[in-house]
Parts: sequence; structure tokens; C-alpha cells
Amino acid sequence: MSTDVEVVSAELVGADEEVPAAVEEPRYLVTQHTMLGPGELPPLADLKPAWTDADFRLSEEDLAELGEPDLADTTVANRRSTIRAFEEWCAAQDPQRLPFPCTTATYTSYGLHLIRRGKAGEFKPDSVGQHMSRIWNEQPMDYRPDPSRFKGRLRAWRKDWVKAGGEVDRAAAVTIEYNVRIIESIDESTNIGKRDAFLAALAYGNLHREMELADQLVKRVKIHDTGLHVTTATSKTDQSGKGASRFIKDRDDLQLVRRARAWVSVLRELGAAGPNDPLFRALTVKGRLRSYPADRERGQHMRPGSLNERLQFLAERAGVPYIDGKKVTSHSWRAGANTDMAERGVPLSERNVAGRWAPGSHTADTVYDRRHGVGTRDPLDKVPQYGGPARAAVATARSEASAE
Repeated sequence: MSTDVEVVSAELVGADEEVPAAVEEPRYLVTQHTMLGPGELPPLADLKPAWTDADFRLSEEDLAELGEPDLADTTVANRRSTIRAFEEWCAAQDPQRLPFPCTTATYTSYGLHLIRRGKAGEFKPDSVGQHMSRIWNEQPMDYRPDPSRFKGRLRAWRKDWVKAGGEVDRAAAVTIEYNVRIIESIDESTNIGKRDAFLAALAYGNLHREMELADQLVKRVKIHDTGLHVTTATSKTDQSGKGASRFIKDRDDLQLVRRARAWVSVLRELGAAGPNDPLFRALTVKGRLRSYPADRERGQHMRPGSLNERLQFLAERAGVPYIDGKKVTSHSWRAGANTDMAERGVPLSERNVAGRWAPGSHTADTVYDRRHGVGTRDPLDKVPQYGGPARAAVATARSEASAE
């Protein structure tokens, strides 16, 4: 017989007596975020919201709205292409892998696969990082993989890539002298020329991204005798659509006011100058409005890519498709204006406002400052010469004498 005895606290009751029901102690839910007042009990662990089936349902109208893309056309296209490539890779593995939701092992393995292709010359580190970021963002929120091991290998490859002479591709900077040269090559007597001249002037004057230009409306550009008041409704750093407005003073070299009036007059003649009409329109070779299907996703707005192609065409026609060995793209006008302002000492905070970069961002300095040649800025130049100009002159004379 075992000597182990379990002692139970109990009460003897008669055969005809009712056994009292067991009383279960309440269980409370306490986390590191719990805050309780004097005498207040924490919430019960099994207390759940009184949801019903209706609380989880969306209407057909809601589903249709959610089905609409909430990103720029180019971003959507890039994301779809990236996801399709990832799905094809997963399907080609033996055994096949599940792309959504994918495990950390699958995510890491695909990232290493892209790095190997990059080392062979197919991709650059930033491209691989963008691809993997898109895949990570597409994963269900509660099942996103741990990207830390992949990012570690990406950082190591980027260092080796830079040491080996790798450079990030940046568009050329269309600074003011290049922009004036481009605009002067445009025949502004035609409808197309009036649009193109204003397009190039405004792209520089308001540091526009191509999507911002493509989405701009007539009503958001107010023309005054002394300049333009331009409102940019949404931008890359303003996805909530708060909008950003600024006044751009007219200049003799850009002639924003004259060119804005000339283009809006064309739109008025074409019956396309309503306040909610697109500011920039595609034209036929005869300068008439290009027609689009009624169900076109962008309506009458030009595609951002079309504006990019147009600006590149203007640069090529002016003889500057490349500047300092870098290709001219629509972003070149944004980079050019920022570079010009930085060269002349405009503070970063003011350039962030002008270019609609986020407050505190250093992108304008680290990415969009693209001086031609050696530039004019040297912080050491602010240090006075030791001993002043007289001492420098004596040192120069001695150097010349010794050379003789």
C-alpha cells in the first residue's frame, strides 16, 4: 500500500443533503500596460466584447471601395511585378513553398537568392531591398516573417558592393542653366509648346515629382501678377492628403506667370479649363485634346510615365539627355532646384518645405543634392587664412622663389 496520501479539505454531508456548488475564483487579465485606481479591479480574463456576426461584415460597396488601389500607378505596377516573381520562385521550388503567408525561412531564402543574382550583376543592393520590402508588406499582418537575417546579409553585401566601386544610380540634376536651355529650345507658338514650356518651368519651380504633376488640377494653381500659388494635394510624404501650398515668385528666367497664363488659355480654348480638370493634358500632333476611353482608370489625367517621357524628350531635343554622365528623368528637375538652393545656402528646413520632404528629413541633402563638377561649397573656406592675406602672399612669394 502506497504511503503517499493526498489531503483534501472537504466537508461531510448527509445522503439527503444538497452538495453546494463549487465557487470558481475569478481570473483577471493583467499586462504591463494595466493601470488601476484605488479599489479598482483589473478586467476579467474571459471578458469578451459583445460582437455579433454583423460586426464582421462589409457591404458590397465597401468591398468595391477597398478593391481600388490606394497607391500610385507606378507603385502598384512595381509591387505586382515583385509579388509575381516571388510566387513563381516559390512554385518552382522542390518541394513547393507557400508564398502567403510565407515563413521566415522562405523569406530569407528568397532574399539570399536575390542577393546571389545581384552579385552576378543582375541587381543592385537597393533594388533587392525594395523587392523584399514589398514582399514583407504584402504578408498578412499577424504572419509577417522576421527579416533580420536577410537584412544582415544585405548590409554586408552593400558594403562589399560599395568597396568594389558600386554606385547608386541617380538621375541628373536639371539646374536652372540647363532648364532654361531646355525651355528655350521649345516652340512656344504651338499648343504643345505652351504646355511643355510651362511643364518644365513648374517642375523646377515647385520641385514636383512626376506623380504630383500628373495629378495636379487647374484650380490648385492660382496665377497672380507676381507669381503662382501652388497647392499639392497629395505627395509621397503626405499620403493622408493634407496638402501643401506655397507661393512661387515669378522670375525672368522661368517666366512662370506668362507661361501659366498661356497654357491655361489653351485649356480654356479646348474646353478643358474647369477647376477640377487636370492641369496637364495629352495632346495630338495638331494640338487638340487626346481622347481616352470613358472607363479609363486615370480619367483624363496623363500617366506619370508619359510626363517623364515628355520631359526626357525635351531634354534630348535640347542636347542634354545626360548631364555629368547621368541620365535626365522627371526627377532631374526636382533634384536640380534643390541643388541650386543648396549651392546658395538655403537651409535644409526651408528646402524640405519647398520640396515637400518630411520635417527633419535629410533626403534633400543625402539624395537630391547633385552638384555638377566640384560645386562651390567648401566648409573649410569659412576658416580665415592663418596670418591673413599678407602672410599668404609672403608664403606664395617664397614658394615661387624656391621653384626658380
